[in-house]
Amino acid sequence: MKLQKPFLAIAITLSLRPAMAAEPKNDNAISNELETVEVVETTPLDGLNQSKDKIPAPVQTASEQDIAKTNAVNVTDFMNRSMGSVYINDTQGNGFQPDVNYRGFTASPLLGTPQGLSVYMDGVRLNQPFGDVVSWDLIPKSAIKSMSMMPGSNPLFGRNTLGGALSIETKDGKSNPGTSVQGLGGAYGRHAFEFEHGGFNDKGLNWFITGNYFGEQGWRQNSPSTVRQIFGKAGWEGERSEIKFTTAFNDNGLYGNGLQDVRLLEQDYTSIYTKPDITDNRSLFLNLEGKHQLNDNIVLTGNTYYRNIKTGTYNGDVNQGSLDQAVYSLTAAEKALLSRNGYGYPAYDMNGTNTPFPYLKCVAQALSGANGEPGEKCNGLINRTTTQQQNWGASGQAIINDTLFGKENQFLFGGSYDQSVMNFKQSTQLGYLNADHSITGLPNYADGVTGGNVNGVPFDNRVSLGGDTVTWSFFTSDTLSLTKDLHITASGRYNYTSLSNKDQITAEGGESLTGKHHFDRFNPAVGLTYNPIKEIGFYAGYNEGTRAPTSIELGCANPDVPCKLPNSMAGDPPLKQVITENWEAGFRGQLPEKIDWSVGYFHIENKNDLMFVADEQAGFGYFKNFGKTQRQGVEVSLDRKVDDWSVGANYTYLDATYQSNETVNGSGNSTNVNSVANAATRTNGTGGGYEGTIDIKPGNKIPLTPSHMFKTYVDYQFAKDWGTNVNIMGFSQSFARGNENNAHKADGQNYFGSGIVPGYVVVNYGLRFTPSAVKGLTVFGQVNNILDEHYYTGGQLGAAAFDANGNFSAPRSGGSYSGGADGTQYSVKQTTFYAPGAPRTWWLGMRYSF
Repeated sequence: MKLQKPFLAIAITLSLRPAMAAEPKNDNAISNELETVEVVETTPLDGLNQSKDKIPAPVQTASEQDIAKTNAVNVTDFMNRSMGSVYINDTQGNGFQPDVNYRGFTASPLLGTPQGLSVYMDGVRLNQPFGDVVSWDLIPKSAIKSMSMMPGSNPLFGRNTLGGALSIETKDGKSNPGTSVQGLGGAYGRHAFEFEHGGFNDKGLNWFITGNYFGEQGWRQNSPSTVRQIFGKAGWEGERSEIKFTTAFNDNGLYGNGLQDVRLLEQDYTSIYTKPDITDNRSLFLNLEGKHQLNDNIVLTGNTYYRNIKTGTYNGDVNQGSLDQAVYSLTAAEKALLSRNGYGYPAYDMNGTNTPFPYLKCVAQALSGANGEPGEKCNGLINRTTTQQQNWGASGQAIINDTLFGKENQFLFGGSYDQSVMNFKQSTQLGYLNADHSITGLPNYADGVTGGNVNGVPFDNRVSLGGDTVTWSFFTSDTLSLTKDLHITASGRYNYTSLSNKDQITAEGGESLTGKHHFDRFNPAVGLTYNPIKEIGFYAGYNEGTRAPTSIELGCANPDVPCKLPNSMAGDPPLKQVITENWEAGFRGQLPEKIDWSVGYFHIENKNDLMFVADEQAGFGYFKNFGKTQRQGVEVSLDRKVDDWSVGANYTYLDATYQSNETVNGSGNSTNVNSVANAATRTNGTGGGYEGTIDIKPGNKIPLTPSHMFKTYVDYQFAKDWGTNVNIMGFSQSFARGNENNAHKADGQNYFGSGIVPGYVVVNYGLRFTPSAVKGLTVFGQVNNILDEHYYTGGQLGAAAFDANGNFSAPRSGGSYSGGADGTQYSVKQTTFYAPGAPRTWWLGMRYSF
């Protein structure tokens, strides 16, 4: 265990509540605020409320007022700007589709990403059955009443809670009565409209509804998005019982143009690699919650839910299989075939100089029928997927507040049942690249027939997979207060998951995806808190969590049948579930002048971690249990709220490393085995850029995990009607994906880009006006990245399909990567792709509440 001088960069920090508590209106309000004890829901279901000083972990919380004051357009924008140890990888290139990372664990909407965070809304787990992905665009920000980030592998939050759990509570008519409407407009065609209405009556009924429409053209080329959300809740509350019924519907169309070659970003920061890249999400959410106070000591809570999610993607991509092919010159037979079908061709020999975007070779091969090889000669692909998921379940718990051995005690026990049915289909259409980097499709597919062969193997990327997952669990927790200052907590959860995959394509002589798998484990947790004085307290805890492999990982885990994900899957694997062990310890308290502070240390080990590793067939691989990874670090926070001022900051030192040896695909890495072996023959334009593997050693940094994170804010009500806030966030450099051995170097000939995501600092500024003369009116403005910095939130090494001018890059005329006329071996050039962060973006809005 080694910390690399974390305290050299420690600065003042913030817990999550960024200047967002309502300003006190009088001296009594100040006094009452000091006496208030903040309570947190410590299970996904409502009912188990504990004060923060009893929780053996640094929980971060936020209210709807906290979110509103940041003028954030969605929940991930707020988390990125305000939550400690949270950072964003905007890999998809869309603000509603980011990878959200916390302590080096990820909740991502992208299939195949190792997921390590669980997300709940009103007791319903939002991680989707297929891949455990989280679609952030399906969470309506306007419906959020409060949210809590629970650190560590808290077993009460069930499977996939490896690094933490985000728990969201939504609004209802009793807590949010009244009506409000809001509209905003801003840069890049941004426009949004939002409304909410809530109420209750003396018969115990309450109701709430909110809707949101968001649209923009996007700051990058060809990147419009439309988000439509509606959320409603109806409830009844009696003397001892209450019931709530929630429904939500989303219909969203998101363009996310993803990563871009560093050379092209340097020329045009708004440029995109290929297009289109569209994700359509449609979902229905139903949830019935109930609570009953059985007597003065026992509370029963539970829920039952149903979700239906349909996701479709349509992506124009480069066919990397064409990058080592001669795609310019036409044979006499190909010219004749083109002429017979009405295609003309130039009299001169085509090459990379006179034909920057070749397509005739592709068309000729597509017209050749069974004798053609369009899978090799067509440089474009159109990938389509459809994912249909239904999941439903129920959970319940009993909470007993009583004494044990004469000491105050809170005991909980409960259980849950979840079932999911999913269907995933994928098809790939061949085509060719146009000058604007779009794809023109041809009637040829990667179906093992019309796409011909690639290196003698039928070109087939089809997937049609059905799955059924059942999980049931039992959980318990007990908090015993030995004294008014010393509290001990013990909890645990037993999970049993069965997963059945059914391959809906019969492949001749191939491996089937069909298989049945079972995973079970009991995960324990223990912790204590000691708060002898208000100014300082101590907490410590240990907990364990698990993540069972998902259908997409189980569908690509056979080392004898490697695959490219998500392009194809094969195999019937013997994967184990991931086991996480988490240690926490720290100090916290409240100093005079209302200064809340905390400092803590965490150490997390993943055993049997899942990773996509390389096979001998270049570019292919499979999922396997990795061995061990480790994340450890220090978190420090400081938060002060006095009168009209709120000031705070947070700092995180994160040391995320591999702790086992492994070999992975390193095609884009300058130190891969084949590139190193051929270094002696490398000259300008030849050698280098070979496909090959790299070796990970214990101690290598995990990609996309910055070692230092710093966020700070100032919120000032500088006049009766005017308030302002400034938020600064900074992140240190990290390694790009593909640079797992941390050794990649650019040479400017065959390898471009450093393989490192540079560190960056972003400044955001907000202003609000609440005129006393017009009660309920708020006018606000927000400028994110006010200094207009160009920065990158993520990166990946990979093959370069275009040259520095944006033209298609392929072998020179008459040659091929398998060898030219002089016997020289040519290679695919490799580059660093980056996820560019949004430039200066502003918007103005108005909200009226009555």
